[in-house]
Amino acid sequence: MEEIDRRIVTLLAEDGRMSFTDLARETGLSVSAVHQRVRRLEKRGVLRGYSAIIDYDAIGLPLTAFVSIKPIDPAAPDDAPDRLAHLTAIEACHSVAGDESYILKVRVASPVALEELLQQIRAAANVSTRTTVVLSTPYEHRAPDVKGTGEPAAAE
Repeated sequence: MEEIDRRIVTLLAEDGRMSFTDLARETGLSVSAVHQRVRRLEKRGVLRGYSAIIDYDAIGLPLTAFVSIKPIDPAAPDDAPDRLAHLTAIEACHSVAGDESYILKVRVASPVALEELLQQIRAAANVSTRTTVVLSTPYEHRAPDVKGTGEPAAAE
């Protein structure tokens, strides 16, 4: 990926609503050149969409937890993601290496709601669960390290 495309990806990761005019100013390109590059990045699948960052406390979902699941019957088909797709409290489902098969990120209104969700997960996917409740989130939704240095992207 070209350096200018990396810069565009970093800028959009920080602010997905950044205008083509602002992107052009930040990259030194013309508005039409930025527009063309963004469209190409979208077409290649590098930019897969744009989303809002939600204040979950404000919408009544203050409790976040990570739920590790593993099948009760190891010989059962690996179809837990399909069996759980209807549970909208599951924000993300990650296939993982280790003892568990998947780790789910969930958001619910209360401990009681979490308990109910865990019962639904166990019943729907025939799995055992191990749950870690999040106490606080110092940071989330960080811009990616598109330079591959491990250092945060430098503001220019």
